[in-house]
Amino acid sequence: MPKAPPPSPANDHKLREHQPGAGQPKIEASRGNGDELHQNVAAGGSPTDASFLTDNFGHRISDNQNSLRAGERGPTLLEDFVLREKIFHFDHERIPERIVHARGSGAHGVFECTKAIPGLTKASILQKEGATCPVFVRFSTVAGGAGSVDTPRDVRGFAVKLYTDSGNWDLVGNNIPVFFIQDALKFPDLVHSVKMEADRGYPQAASAHDTFWDFIGLMPEAMHMIMWAMSDRAIPRSFRMIEGFGVHTFRFVNAKGEGKFVKFHWKPVLGLQSTTWDEAVKIAGADPDFHRRDLFEAIDAGDFPAWDLGVQVFDEAFAKKQPYDVLDATKLIPEEDIPVEIVGRMTLNRNVDNFFAETEQVAFLPSNIIPGIDFSNDPLLQGRLFSYLDTQKSRLGTTNFHQIPINAPKCPFHNFQRDGMMQTLVPTGRANYEPNSLAEAGENGGPRASAETGFTTFTANDERNDPAQKLRIRAELFADHFTQARLFYLSQTENEQAHIASALVFELSKVTLDHVRARVVGQLRNIDEDLAMRVAVGLAIDLPAKEKAARPPVELKPSDALSIQKNADDTMEGRKVAILFAEGSDKAAIDKLKGAIESAGGTAFLVAPKVGGIKVKGGTLKADGQLAGSPSVLFDAVASILTDEQAKALSAQGAAVQWFMDAYGHCKTIAHDEATQLLLDKAGVEKDGGVVAIDKFESVGTRRHWAREAKVRDLA
Repeated sequence: MPKAPPPSPANDHKLREHQPGAGQPKIEASRGNGDELHQNVAAGGSPTDASFLTDNFGHRISDNQNSLRAGERGPTLLEDFVLREKIFHFDHERIPERIVHARGSGAHGVFECTKAIPGLTKASILQKEGATCPVFVRFSTVAGGAGSVDTPRDVRGFAVKLYTDSGNWDLVGNNIPVFFIQDALKFPDLVHSVKMEADRGYPQAASAHDTFWDFIGLMPEAMHMIMWAMSDRAIPRSFRMIEGFGVHTFRFVNAKGEGKFVKFHWKPVLGLQSTTWDEAVKIAGADPDFHRRDLFEAIDAGDFPAWDLGVQVFDEAFAKKQPYDVLDATKLIPEEDIPVEIVGRMTLNRNVDNFFAETEQVAFLPSNIIPGIDFSNDPLLQGRLFSYLDTQKSRLGTTNFHQIPINAPKCPFHNFQRDGMMQTLVPTGRANYEPNSLAEAGENGGPRASAETGFTTFTANDERNDPAQKLRIRAELFADHFTQARLFYLSQTENEQAHIASALVFELSKVTLDHVRARVVGQLRNIDEDLAMRVAVGLAIDLPAKEKAARPPVELKPSDALSIQKNADDTMEGRKVAILFAEGSDKAAIDKLKGAIESAGGTAFLVAPKVGGIKVKGGTLKADGQLAGSPSVLFDAVASILTDEQAKALSAQGAAVQWFMDAYGHCKTIAHDEATQLLLDKAGVEKDGGVVAIDKFESVGTRRHWAREAKVRDLA
């Protein structure tokens, strides 16, 4: 049996990066069709050799890392049958729910142009100040299924359909401005790696496991996105308090046919807000539908969430001067370099009438644009333009038509496509993504591309010097995977950096493959040595050797716009404050505090040991929620107005003590009266700038008190 080909490099630039450690697969008997195999096989191995990566019809693949495009930075070509088959199969691996973004929440609303920009674009909705159109928005998690919870550490989808008079404009993005990969060809591998592991069906809606971090460690282009995903951006407080990004670079085209590049931003009017990891975990148990409920109830109450639409517009001259490629979806443009110009506002003002008919059946297509908006040659965007139409057109049905005898090839086929309706084969093992290094752990790593014997596109002699010739290659600047990852990390506060390091320690602690942990930490050394050391110490491993970078990072000035805490808004708007009371509490004090919260735009939620009418000093009060069912993780701040007798009684109840312990541990404001001090002492709450008397609450508000965090938990 011939020796298996080497693993495909994770990033194929002009100067190919070497990816160490992606081991060789075990060779299993190929599954044939029962026919005699041809005996005259071209040099390079037997047709039964499962070590060679092929398409579903048995054609060997020469490059499984790069789409076929017209030149380094040209558009992706429709004739790339490897890309089309791989995405086509992936689009139909799950029925009937979406493969990614399965769990979503939607709402109707309106978009209004607040600043006309006819000089930049002929898009009809942006021609006149005051112009409006209806919108439908779907927020979602990415990794989990439709029945998963709302608060995992995950990217959040932010898809907007604008029903303009020129047709539908679908701006299909996320709450993070960059992405894990640079080329759509790798999207199935990314999602395969983060989803439930193929041989065991778990974990659900979680990236803290072997296959995801194995893939990430082999794909250094993902490290910028990892900084965002490990930050508090991935555990938002509410859909109403996330940013939205188009991710890709698009084009504005004006009536004269003049074009400029543009990036789209949605800025929440309520400001950015996140949870802590501990809160996110506890919210998942207390209310799995926390974000869905929050959005629905806010709109139902008339507290309509809103976002400003902003644009970053620039020309080719600016693009050429940057140390990164603007067509690279793993890069952003710092707002300090190109300020975000606000041109409109979107307000969500109506909940859906039927979840299935609207939220579940809505189909977003990045290819839905209107005159005045156009695409760039971003290779990730180019792949999405094909993928979405295919997957939306047939979320039911089969992609396994190639297994029907009349369609089946007469030679074996080996790839990482899996599942789908009428799957008659039984793939084994968990290697359904590439690159992988599972062979280093003694597992079957699967087939690899073969540059020598795989299919390659013919290039005529007169095209060899044509800059638009068809190449599977990435532009040189795409090889800079660490500059902006370092920029993001260094732009965070010390506290946010600790959160990132702690998130990495947690995620990698779930990885059972030692070499995967070491490789990821080795990649982190290209971002920041202190970060890598903190993670290594947190994992109790020796600091591994630095992974080789294709291009060394360029030092950029930190950008405050990338930090949640540096842009924290002390507003009470959109925030929810719990007021704990019991029998005998002072109704006048409660009403005064409740009125102050609501007049500032917040929501006051009354919590008591029992619901229903409770006798208090000055009358009767009805609680909004019972103490055991309304843990403090559901609120942005807490307050307590009790009698000495009730405080003593509650100090013997674990739910009450935990209520304050969690609020303190999550660095929230705690406003209290003198009687509550007994409970605070029992909960280990120490006096600080966020633990204040009731009459001081308005001056402190709902902001987090991060200086407290070092007292309440160990951070990496």
